[in-house]
Amino acid sequence: MRADGIWLVHSLGQSGVLDRLNRQLALLRAKPLEAHWDLTAIERLDHFGAQYLWNFWGHARPANLKLGRRQEEFFDRLYHLGDVRLQPPEKVTFKTLRGLGQGIFNFAGHMVGFTGLIGQLMIDLGRLIRRPARGPWTEVSANIFHAGTQALGITALVGFLIGVVLSYLSAQQLRSFGADIYIVNILGMAIIRELGPTLAAILVAGRSGSAITAQLGVMRVTEELDAMLVMGIPHGFRLILPRVLALAIAMPLLVLWTDALAIFGGMVAAKLSLGMSLSYFFHALPDAVSLPNLWLGVGKGAVFGMLIALTACHFGLRIEPNTASLGEGTTSSVVTAITVVILADAVFAIVFKNVGV
Repeated sequence: MRADGIWLVHSLGQSGVLDRLNRQLALLRAKPLEAHWDLTAIERLDHFGAQYLWNFWGHARPANLKLGRRQEEFFDRLYHLGDVRLQPPEKVTFKTLRGLGQGIFNFAGHMVGFTGLIGQLMIDLGRLIRRPARGPWTEVSANIFHAGTQALGITALVGFLIGVVLSYLSAQQLRSFGADIYIVNILGMAIIRELGPTLAAILVAGRSGSAITAQLGVMRVTEELDAMLVMGIPHGFRLILPRVLALAIAMPLLVLWTDALAIFGGMVAAKLSLGMSLSYFFHALPDAVSLPNLWLGVGKGAVFGMLIALTACHFGLRIEPNTASLGEGTTSSVVTAITVVILADAVFAIVFKNVGV
């Protein structure tokens, strides 16, 4: 059998070409595979044409095969691929155990990396305390602006709406018991102690935490992090420390801002639903919510801010130099930061359960 012409995918894919070729080769099926095959007259051959012949030969070389130049590599590759055997499907039990073990190792790796990040932060803080004049204050100021000032709008809107919703829902229940005056206690304790810090932290984690992770990830992709190490600029002192300090400063202020707008929204809703005067609300609020609750909420804000910054930096530094890892790392950073904030809030609730009550 002597083959000639062009055996490329676009040539064989033309209308009727494969049908004619199949009819011609069907006449040879009755002949033994030891028939002579000469492919030296083929002008151009690609993987598609080679695979077509390989399938006709039954995935084995004919005994008498004559090839042209640069054709040997096609059939050598197909021969080695033919030796590949599919592995039997893995049992579900072992697959589950392997997945569980991989998850444990990944979690342990994250914990080790996060612990190392905290240790490096402590070292950088000591360096900053010893030489405050050489601190990265410009980066701290810039991050306070991006994470704090630019977040005032969204935190104000969400805080005001949460206060309105909570006030309306509370008013409906309290009206049925004739306990309208206790709406001040409910709003004050719920917002100042719990909702204000948690809402502000979740918004900052989704807004600023993702931005920090993306910034560090882009620096990894563009090899800026490697360039900083070559120039002797430490990542911790110039990248991590400013962001942690900025969020530790900005978050308590955002918590106070969110609390104020949420309480104002609750006051407006209480005025519309219960006819409660704003002056009564202002006078009753200090008696309903003691000062330790306010300090507890502000302290939560500082801790939440540091946790968000550390989590965002941790995932940002672990991003691989490719775009897929950048997206996955940013998503994981936001989800983990919000989870860490909620866990920390639960710890605060347990530890300080007798404070301000």
